[in-house]
Amino acid sequence: MTMSDTWFTDDHATLGDRLAAAREAASMTQTQLAQRLGVRAKTLRDWENDVSEPRANRLQMLAAMLGVSLRWLLTGEGDDVTPPTQEEPGDVALKPALVEIRSLRADMLSMSERLGRLEKALRLQMSNEVTRE
Repeated sequence: MTMSDTWFTDDHATLGDRLAAAREAASMTQTQLAQRLGVRAKTLRDWENDVSEPRANRLQMLAAMLGVSLRWLLTGEGDDVTPPTQEEPGDVALKPALVEIRSLRADMLSMSERLGRLEKALRLQMSNEVTRE
């Protein structure tokens, strides 16, 4: 076996490899996924090529959007992508709904983070006003 035959085995796969595999299993292009995440396509390419790594909040969003566990995305252990050869014929009709659910889940995570930041800013502002009095 040559290195090219084993580049995507559990022993050799990187975060970027798993991210690309999950994206492809979700039938998304790099551009589509980047737009849904709110990042540049180049940023996503850099993640998939292991040039850089996403921050923790983006990792959570990626896992949710792609339907994989965060643990699998980071380590290769746990729930992973289902290879296309294992899909049943009826699954093809349901795939768009699953992709939309993943997208909504990622949007909800993003909104939750935004709400948290807003709450923190308001609490800080309120505490500053109390100390002025």
